[in-house]
Amino acid sequence: MQTNNTELFRKLHITSLLDLALLVPVGYSDTTLSKELVIGRTLTVEAFVKSVQRQRDMLHVIFDLPAFNHKVSATFFHVTPYHLSTFIPNSSHYIQGKLSEYQGFLQLSQPKKINKPNCIIPKYKTVLKNSEMIGLVSSMLSYEKLINEGLTPNEANIIMMLHAPKSLDLIFEQKNFKSHIIHILKTVEAFNHFKKLSGKRIDFPATAVLNGDETKFIDSLPFILTDEQLKTIREIKSDISNIHKAAKRMIVGDVGSGKTMVILASAVMALPKKSILMAPTSLLALQLYEEAVKYLPKSMKISLVMQGKMIGDYRESDFIIGTHALLYKDDLPEIDLVIIDEQHRFGTAQRHALEKLSSRGKAKAHMLQFSATPIPRTQAMMDSALIDISLITTTPFAKSITTKVISKEDFSTLLSHIKEEIALHHQVLIVYPLVEQSEQIPYQSLEEARGFWEKNFDNVFVTHGKDKEKEEVLLDFREHGDILLATTVVEVGISLPRLTVVIIVGAERLGLATLHQLRGRVGRLGLKSWCYLYTHNKTNERLESFAKTMSGFEIAKLDLQYRNSGDILEGTIQSGQKFRWLDMATDENIVASAKERFSS
Repeated sequence: MQTNNTELFRKLHITSLLDLALLVPVGYSDTTLSKELVIGRTLTVEAFVKSVQRQRDMLHVIFDLPAFNHKVSATFFHVTPYHLSTFIPNSSHYIQGKLSEYQGFLQLSQPKKINKPNCIIPKYKTVLKNSEMIGLVSSMLSYEKLINEGLTPNEANIIMMLHAPKSLDLIFEQKNFKSHIIHILKTVEAFNHFKKLSGKRIDFPATAVLNGDETKFIDSLPFILTDEQLKTIREIKSDISNIHKAAKRMIVGDVGSGKTMVILASAVMALPKKSILMAPTSLLALQLYEEAVKYLPKSMKISLVMQGKMIGDYRESDFIIGTHALLYKDDLPEIDLVIIDEQHRFGTAQRHALEKLSSRGKAKAHMLQFSATPIPRTQAMMDSALIDISLITTTPFAKSITTKVISKEDFSTLLSHIKEEIALHHQVLIVYPLVEQSEQIPYQSLEEARGFWEKNFDNVFVTHGKDKEKEEVLLDFREHGDILLATTVVEVGISLPRLTVVIIVGAERLGLATLHQLRGRVGRLGLKSWCYLYTHNKTNERLESFAKTMSGFEIAKLDLQYRNSGDILEGTIQSGQKFRWLDMATDENIVASAKERFSS
């Protein structure tokens, strides 16, 4: 790439030839001479001035159109010296204007003089001048170069046609690009994405081959794993048995999809080598430790490492579970499998620190990252250029959760339902939008509301994000509470088996992914449950759409549609990436074929 072009690429924030190819014109200036006179169309014609008549600040001109053997009258308003010196009798011009008819006479209103007939000039919307952009495209793009970049002949032809069209009729349909052209642009954009990321993935040799037998563990479970859980375990087994490439896999599972069993199976497959699991909170770490002790073989040594609390000797353990407190232990044993739960809740530095602790020279431990924030399949395919991805979309048992949008007039019915559930020894969660009163938010805060609940009900617990005791409060509530008042601090993690009602106040203020995580707190063991979306606007289309589906992956697609797509979900690999043509919510097939084509 020439130096001056490198500078232009930098200004355009692009790094590849296909990036430039995808900066297609936003419009065109077309001076192609017209082949017929069509009323209502913009006309470009050669015209001879037959007569000129000035009237106040207007100029009436009669033109001869030799190509059509026809006359046309034109009116110029707000006449300037330019008009008077240009349109003089017997002069010849190329003019452009919209053709109309009045009382049988053809007319052009305020036509403009064209200096270059039979040209189609692209109009770009970039930081560069249009002439600079045209020069860059003409010097850098060619059919041959696009073929060398990996495009098909048809794709290369379409791209070149968009930048230098012979006729706009081949491109547009009612002022929009024709559908097959949009399809090509989406395909090239997806292909360009995979092409770029293919060079960014760096693989390292593994510290060890892990080939422990997980079959006895799976057979010992008091329930049958789902097909997707088993498929994910097989994918992990294949990854960690490769000495030449340390595993780098993200497992994305919906709320309640049984990711914990996949984690435990992975720890068994690591045997006799050691594995480590880092969770974002003490509560989650403790919960995972309890599950590990309950289900893993009794011969496995398991330890828990948290700030201020330790169970077992982590230096002797097969499976070490802990929080980021693990990062401060300088005497960890050699680790060959690193598992990170709720990976997006850790900073990059924390993830890298754990990875570093488990590295030996150039070799790295196998790495598994788990996330409970579902992403659309399109997103998963996009991200898979950098990291292997498994999706767990099904749950071990069908949840029975009714989701309802409610408002102030439904409050008395809601109170009755709360009393009924508490009488059945079930629990209720009420999520408030903020801790203290705010004039900007038209809903009660947690502090404003707690008086009502504490007066009318027993065993009411309260916590929020800034509460230093929140983990203790949640554990205490799990055992002894009836009603928990909280903010979205309970969005991820804690298992509350008796929770059957969640009420989300000001639900329209939260993203659909957050609503889904909150709804996922109820019905964990299959109990009939309810999620109430409390809002001042009951006719909210977004909330109604949310209420109709329980699939986190469908909700992730809905979230994209309501946010106009284009933005890949927060917390995933390409955070902030934007696409101009691809729609992450609907273009799954296009992305799939682009990925298959690139990887084949």
